[in-house]
This record gives sequence, structure tokens and C-alpha cells, in this order.
Amino acid sequence: MVVSYHRPTKVIVDLAAIKENVSIEVKKQAGKRDVFAVVKANGYGHGAVPAAKAALVGGASGFCVATLDEGIALRESGITAPIIVLGIVEVAWLPLILEYHLAVPVATLSWLEEAALYMATQALTGQLLLHLTVDTGMGRIGFRDEAEILVAIEKIKENVNWVFEGIFTHFATADEADQTYWHKQNQRFKKVVASLPEKPRYIHASNSATALWQEDCGNLVRLGIAMYGQNPSGGQLEAPYLLRPAMSLESALVQVKAVPAGEGIGYGKTYETPATEWVGTVPIGYADGFVRKMQGFKVLVEGQPCEIIGRICMDQLMIRLPQAYPVGTKVTFFGQNQDKEITVQEVADYLGTIHYEVICLLSDRIPREYLNTEGILS
Repeated sequence: MVVSYHRPTKVIVDLAAIKENVSIEVKKQAGKRDVFAVVKANGYGHGAVPAAKAALVGGASGFCVATLDEGIALRESGITAPIIVLGIVEVAWLPLILEYHLAVPVATLSWLEEAALYMATQALTGQLLLHLTVDTGMGRIGFRDEAEILVAIEKIKENVNWVFEGIFTHFATADEADQTYWHKQNQRFKKVVASLPEKPRYIHASNSATALWQEDCGNLVRLGIAMYGQNPSGGQLEAPYLLRPAMSLESALVQVKAVPAGEGIGYGKTYETPATEWVGTVPIGYADGFVRKMQGFKVLVEGQPCEIIGRICMDQLMIRLPQAYPVGTKVTFFGQNQDKEITVQEVADYLGTIHYEVICLLSDRIPREYLNTEGILS
């Protein structure tokens, strides 16, 4: 997708906030656990490479990504720290896994068998870093049979260049007030770890929510949404320390006009002016990830809440203004505007979803502008 630099719509990312959020968690761990920054999905929409570099300055010792390509992108940006790919990678991509020195998950015995055959037939050499993934109740990927895990370890040992580097699981309810299911999953994982004939370098289960509110598990924290300044629970639980949101979304008015009473606004005429109203047009739409269900939400102009009226178009939307404002006046969708603020959580609540989805949906068409880059990107 072409990045649209030549319009006022932009995502603004404060790298100092990311650095600070990571730094607080690193200090909290006090050397007991490594903190790996999770920068999958383009750093949750913030930009994977800038977010990763900010996290490094904040003290992160490694990274987690979801796909092989995300790991390669970090390596090609010059990052040499450990990188764990959390999603299953096909055996056919073993040459890339080895070339870029990425750790990958193992969820089945068949994957190990296929990998051994592929490496032998292709005469591949190099150190293969493997993390066994355990399904303790997420139902996503991972071993459920304890005996199979022990077999998997033996299969890894049989290959001289393979390294049993880690074992991990993922919690389904660490961000909820009711900890019953979290404790069930945690006990299952502890039981598996206790049964291991030898412990790998990394034992990890702590996501952001676990790090904030639960008992820390293993010796590695996978810090995700919290490093971007968002509360993993969406406000159900109070964060034990201040999380600084790193992202804001803004644009500007490109046209302002007085529309007489009885006129329709937008596709389907879902809004009709009850009286003469000042209507402003803003260049952002659902192609940018600002979805149609945001109709009726209020954005900020000069510190004033202004309702989105009519259906949101692919590339533009309209807002009702309290008065005529000059073209070029800033419009804030979330973030600070004068003495007022709209949070990402407010947007998520309006949509009936989670803040993860709101920020990850923001498309690559919107340019990212970075603040406080000194010592991070320079």
C-alpha cells in the first residue's frame, strides 16, 4: 500500500513513551527475567523497527514477532539481539530461519521429523534454535501431551546443530479479574516444566497482563501491549504503574462549509442536517482502518468534541463543527488536543472491541511520524 504523505492524516508515535514503558518493566524484573519486546503486527501499528530500537534503549534484551518475515525485517534493520518467532513456520523456510538466526516454535512431533528430513536432504548446516510450545488451555498451538514433549526433546538432542532453547505457553485470561483459569493454565505449565530432564535457556509464559498482575512465570517476560502504553485489561484492572500511551492519530480539516437544514450527509443519507450546520471534511476513512462503525463518535477540534456525521467513506469523513474553523485546523481522533484527550480505549469501547484491534487496524497508508528519536533512531 502506498503511504500517503501528502495529506494531513498521520499516526504520531512517541518513542520516549515506549522506551519508558519498557524501562519500568526491566527495572521491575531486577535482572531476574529477561524482557523481550513484542513487535509483531508492525509493532502493534506503531512501526516495528522504531519500536524495537526504542525498546532496546529501554533495556529489552530480545524480541518476539509473529511471522518469519517480521523477524527478517528486524535483522535487516541491523538488530542483532535474539528474536523469537511465535507463529508456526513451514519447514520449507528453514534456510531463511538459519540465515537470519531466528528462534522458531515447535508444536508437533511431525514438524521435527519433517525438519530433520529437509535439513538432511538439503544438506543444511547452522544452528537451529527451537522453542517448544505448550497448549495449557489457549487451544491455539502447542503440545498437549506431556509425553510428546519429552519425545520432542529427545528428537532435538539427536540433531547436533539443534538447540532446545526454550519452552513457552500463552495465557488466555491473565488480563481478567477472575484468575481461576489463569491458575489452572499456570499449574499445567509448571507441571510440564518440572518434568523436563533439562531446562532450556528460556522458559516463558508472562505476557503483559501476567507481568502486571500475576505471578511471573519462568525467566522471560514477553512485553506486548503494555510497552505501547495500553492497559491489557482495557480498564478492568488498574495498572500497578503508569503506562504512557505512545500513539496518537490526527488529521486536519480540508473543507468547511455551511450546510442548510434538510440536507443529507454521506452515503445512504444516514444523517440529515436538522438546521444549518457547519460541516468539516477530514481525509481519513475505512481504507485507513478508521472503520464505518465510528459514525457518531466525537473527535476533537480546538479542544471541542465534534461528532462524526454520516457514514464514514473509504477515504474521508465528515464532522459537525460548533463554528467555522479554518481549513488546516487539527482534528484529533485519539490523543491530546489542547486540554482534552481521547484515549484509544474510548475508541475501542465505542466499537465494542479491544484497543489492540483499533491500533493494529490503522493501515500502512497512514504515515508514522516519530517523536523523541534522538539516541534511538539517530
